[in-house]
Amino acid sequence: MPEKPVITSSELGVLWLTYQEKTMNLRMLEYFIEKADDEKAREIMTNLYEDINRYVSKITEIFKNEGAVIPVGFTSQDVYKDVPKLYDNGFDIMYIRLLKEISMGLHSLNITMSYREDIVTIFKELTAITQTYYNLCTQYLLEKGMLVRPPYVTMPHSVEFVKDTNYLGGLAINPFNEKRTLNTVEVAHIHHSIESNITGMQMIIGFAQCAKNEEVKNFFNEGAELSKNIIKQLSETLLQSGIQSPETSGGHATRSTVAPFSDKLMMYCISVFCSFGLGGNSLGTAFSLRNDISAKMSIFMKDIFEYAHKGAKIMIKNGWMEEPPQMEERGKLIKKS
Repeated sequence: MPEKPVITSSELGVLWLTYQEKTMNLRMLEYFIEKADDEKAREIMTNLYEDINRYVSKITEIFKNEGAVIPVGFTSQDVYKDVPKLYDNGFDIMYIRLLKEISMGLHSLNITMSYREDIVTIFKELTAITQTYYNLCTQYLLEKGMLVRPPYVTMPHSVEFVKDTNYLGGLAINPFNEKRTLNTVEVAHIHHSIESNITGMQMIIGFAQCAKNEEVKNFFNEGAELSKNIIKQLSETLLQSGIQSPETSGGHATRSTVAPFSDKLMMYCISVFCSFGLGGNSLGTAFSLRNDISAKMSIFMKDIFEYAHKGAKIMIKNGWMEEPPQMEERGKLIKKS
């Protein structure tokens, strides 16, 4: 009897996805470490690189032991370190912070789809590492004045209950329906969405400047406009309640038009961020009790989904989408026999 049970289909799937994401992270970190001017930022990224690389090796070893092919993922051919800086100081840590936020959700979800103890342990350890670096990035950006805290509010001194259904109002189709002030839960999700889209917008503007494929360049331009629209609409929602929209200083794209990454890697990166955007907006919709905000978030989700679908078609067309391991095609096997 084997010491460990054979990995299941779900375990193979989550390990495969993790390998894809982590090898992309390694390539981007290699470039950011090379271009880092701030010693503290370089230290954070170098330590993170070593931690991620260790777990990529662990996943590779599991694939080998199970007799599974090693995914291609992203290699040294997808990063060009000897090119000019594509982003100002600070963007590297902003990007890593957002990526760690994505990873926290993914690792927690992957634990629920894993059963073998050594694989569960991998995702538990990755979750702890991700939380550590997310906090390091947050504190670094706060110290540098590159991250705006959410707005403060007067502390409540009594418990209130919703008294009528007007609390849910706010749909634009009824201009006479007065919109109530945002509650703190709604502000939290709106602030978070704006903050994430600002980083995403800066990233994709840089990608658009340096993409080699013209169709990819146009796709990135479209993504930048989508982020701008989301930021604009959510900022207006905050302003209607007298709340200042968050803005960041630094971390902008430079004037460089030389690509540090392959078009394949940049397209995959946008695919990961689109998945994150869909999840974030779905939470914003679920936790908002004002109808106009839920309606906006739903439209954003539709737009992001359509944009991501367009990106998937471009990746397939160019042979950049690595296919996840497939289940046996029983119908074909039966016909063949």
